[in-house]
Amino acid sequence: MHMVILQVRNIQYRYHDGTAALQGVSLDIKKGEFLAILGPNGSGKTTLLKHLNGLLKPTEGEIVLEQRSFASYPPKTLFQKVGLVFQDPNDQLFAPTVWEDVAFGPMNLGLSRDEIAGRVDEALSLVDMEPYAKKTVDALSFGQRKRVCIAGVLAMKPEILVLDEPTCGLDPAGVTSIMNLLKDLNGGHGITIIMATNTVDLAPVYMDRLAIMYHGNVLLTGTPEYVFSQQEAVRHACLELPQIAQLMQILRDEDNLPMDTLPLTIGEARKFLAHKLNSNFSGITRSLIE
Repeated sequence: MHMVILQVRNIQYRYHDGTAALQGVSLDIKKGEFLAILGPNGSGKTTLLKHLNGLLKPTEGEIVLEQRSFASYPPKTLFQKVGLVFQDPNDQLFAPTVWEDVAFGPMNLGLSRDEIAGRVDEALSLVDMEPYAKKTVDALSFGQRKRVCIAGVLAMKPEILVLDEPTCGLDPAGVTSIMNLLKDLNGGHGITIIMATNTVDLAPVYMDRLAIMYHGNVLLTGTPEYVFSQQEAVRHACLELPQIAQLMQILRDEDNLPMDTLPLTIGEARKFLAHKLNSNFSGITRSLIE
């Protein structure tokens, strides 16, 4: 049983123009999990993420990290423990070269030159960007810039990595590459990952748990299997089922193919359909023999 590392307790947030962006959000994040925050644009995902490392402070409610209120941490400590990767890499990258950009955070921690160099090299290695260390940021592709942003946060050695729409603007190969990187950081390196997205197809493939947001509230949390079984709540949040689940739902409801639960991934659907085909083939063979 994983312990809760980060607790969001009934937080509310209003922007200066009076917009109520968060309306009493509560959420427990477990150590070592890969959590997706799903929701349509305007649901409050980005506003919530900016609260998770102290970039924004709630109007009401509190956030607790390792059983201590955020208010008791110096801002520098929070930025170290909880790293935030913005949706647009251009909002995060500013140094002339990749190496300098990744080194910026560790330099601000007052570390020795050797420690900074070690952290930068390790972070670039983790995101497969070592060969680009001396390149200018302008020379990188969009996907490479995203990786450098992640490296810049990893160089701070965070316990929690928070990402806002990390696959936005990437081609299919880029999406797979970034998601496999995040899965490796989570499973192989034990980093707790919280990722906001509105791409539901990614959730059952990569994530342990989902939280659905709508109009500044968390409507539902649970495993992908549980969340996507709550189809009314998913529709209410202006989201759809993963495409494979939509196909299987049509086969169940319109083509009368019985199934207890909807497969959510290609692998699950393939296993289910292969079992059905084999069962039907065996039944036909038996009837021919008889």
